[in-house]
Amino acid sequence: MRNLLNFIVRYSKWFVFTLYVLISLILLVSGSSYPRSVYLTSANVVTGSVFKGWSQMTGYFHLRDINESLQASNAALQNEVLNLQNEIARYRTLIPDSMAKDLELQPDRFGYVSAAVVNNNTRHPKNYFTIDRGSLDGIRTGMGVVDQSGVVGIVNVIGNHISRVISVLNESQLFSVKVKGTTFIGTLMWKGGDPSVAYVEEIPRHAAYNIGDTIVTSGNSTAFPEGLPIGVILNKVRGRDDSFITLKVKLTSDFKALSTVRVITDIYKSEIDSLANIPVDKTPVDRKKTAKSANTSTSVSHDTTSGV
Repeated sequence: MRNLLNFIVRYSKWFVFTLYVLISLILLVSGSSYPRSVYLTSANVVTGSVFKGWSQMTGYFHLRDINESLQASNAALQNEVLNLQNEIARYRTLIPDSMAKDLELQPDRFGYVSAAVVNNNTRHPKNYFTIDRGSLDGIRTGMGVVDQSGVVGIVNVIGNHISRVISVLNESQLFSVKVKGTTFIGTLMWKGGDPSVAYVEEIPRHAAYNIGDTIVTSGNSTAFPEGLPIGVILNKVRGRDDSFITLKVKLTSDFKALSTVRVITDIYKSEIDSLANIPVDKTPVDRKKTAKSANTSTSVSHDTTSGV
C-alpha cells in the first residue's frame, strides 16, 4: 500500500495532466457538432476494423438459425412473387400495349445493399450497431436497414467502408408504422429493458386490430417503403391519452443475433429530401386580391393614357 501511494505521489503530475486532457476532449466533442462528427467517423473506422475480425469468428454460431429463417422467408417471397406475376399477367390483358410499354420503362424505386454486422449492442438505452459498408458502397445517412425478418434500424454515421446504424432498440429513435391492412398510423418506440418488445403509440382508439396482427412500416418516410414487417401485436396497454391506444409489440427481428442485414436505397430519396427542405411561404398570396390589384392598376393606367 505504501509503495502504491509513493507511486501515485511520484507521478501525480502525469495523472493530473491526463485528466485535464480527457476533460478537454470530452468538452470539445460534446460542445460542437463538427468535432463530434469527426470523432464518430474516426471511432467507427477503428472499432469497425477490430470488431469485424471478432464478428467473423463468432458469426458462425448463429448460421443455423439464420439459414432456417432465410429458408422460410425465401419460400414466402417466392410465393408472393408467383402471385404477383400472375396478377401482372392478368392486368396486362386489360390494358393497351402502349401503356404496358410505358410501365416496363419505369425503374425499380428501391434497391438493397447487403452488409455484415461487425458490432452490435442491445444492453444500453441507446443502442447502435456497425456494418461493413460505407459511402464508397453507396450508403448514405438516413437509409433504412432490415434483416431477413424485418426492420432493424437507420444509418446514422458513415465512413468510407464502415457505417453506424441506430438500432430499433434506441429510446430516442421513432418509427412511423401502422397495423397491416389498415390506414391507422402510429409511432413505434423502444422503452428499454426487453430487446424483443417495443410499443406503438398514437393509434386511434377506434382503430380495428387483433392480437397477432402485424405491425408494418407506414411508408411516410424515405427510409423505408410501405409494408415492411417490424413486429406482431401482443396486447393493448394503458396509454397516456384517452383518445389513443398503446399496443405492446413483439419485434420480428432477433437483435441479439444480428449477422447479415440489407440497407435500403431509394432512387428518389435525394429529390424528396431536397423538396422537404424548401421553406414554405408563411404568408401565401391571396389570388383574389392579387387579381383585383392587377385590374385596378390596369384601369388606372388606361385612364392616365386617355387623359393625355
